[in-house]
Amino acid sequence: MESTDLKQREIVIRRGLADRIFRRAMATGAILSLSLLALIASFLLFRGFEVFRDFGFSFITSAKWDSGSADGVTPASFGIAAMLVGSVVTAIIAITVALPFAICVALFLEYYAPSFIRKPLTAVLDLVAAIPSVIYGIWGYTILNNLAAGWAKSLNSWFDWIWFFKVPAPIFTRSPFIAGLLLALMILPITTSVAREVYSQAPRDQIDAAYGLGGTKWGAIRSVVMPFGRSGLVGGAMLGLGRALGETVAVYLVLNLVFKINLQILASAGGNVASLIATRFSEATPYELKGLMAAGLVLFLVTLAVNATATLIVNRARNTA
Repeated sequence: MESTDLKQREIVIRRGLADRIFRRAMATGAILSLSLLALIASFLLFRGFEVFRDFGFSFITSAKWDSGSADGVTPASFGIAAMLVGSVVTAIIAITVALPFAICVALFLEYYAPSFIRKPLTAVLDLVAAIPSVIYGIWGYTILNNLAAGWAKSLNSWFDWIWFFKVPAPIFTRSPFIAGLLLALMILPITTSVAREVYSQAPRDQIDAAYGLGGTKWGAIRSVVMPFGRSGLVGGAMLGLGRALGETVAVYLVLNLVFKINLQILASAGGNVASLIATRFSEATPYELKGLMAAGLVLFLVTLAVNATATLIVNRARNTA
């Protein structure tokens, strides 16, 4: 009996012209995006390298910002610790306030709202996400600032035994609390949109199985939809956190810039790195400009770290789901 050599069949994928153009366009866009990020980081490092060399790690740990005198008698001293803490505090307040509302709105739009309400509300939500931050800042300065000051005063009177609700002086306007509320309003649309998109992809067969076992709609949402959308919700929250960390104009209009680490969220003092750059840029000396570039590089790296952390959390939740 003769033995015959059986050749393994090779599967060849032949892509059309449109598919090849699309793949190359996407690859080119990805490479250009990475190259642009690398160029931005390189520019900031080049402009701020002298400040990193002069101050070292104290540039991050010190809270003093002094451009010094023009004649050089008083040396310059730069540190962004207070602004970094302010960025984190306002971002945490924004996420804490926005996330529960984002979950409720997303679930309502996807599983409770009738179609004639869902479509216009979804369109409005997407439209609100495109409003420029300066509009939010003007609204926050003229309306939210005075309105939220009353809420802050109430929080201080009820919970002044908690150290971060205490205030050194009874002034409740232009505080990290108000800035956090404004940022929460700004990041709510994008967080809600991501959460709604993820919840809409929940496995329908599992939802129907929960109904078949006698479960209620809320029971199906709690046991199927919310566990399924956990990773997407984290991703949406991290996207909102990245925007909150880098917000400039809105925070500048509703928060007093004070170079002192402030963890008392109701006190009228604070700031963030982006508002520091916006405030000092127009009147900065050449050496202070280098300090602002160095601050921008730190904010750039922090934002990248937040996005990388979000990716790790989403991947881990996806693998354990």
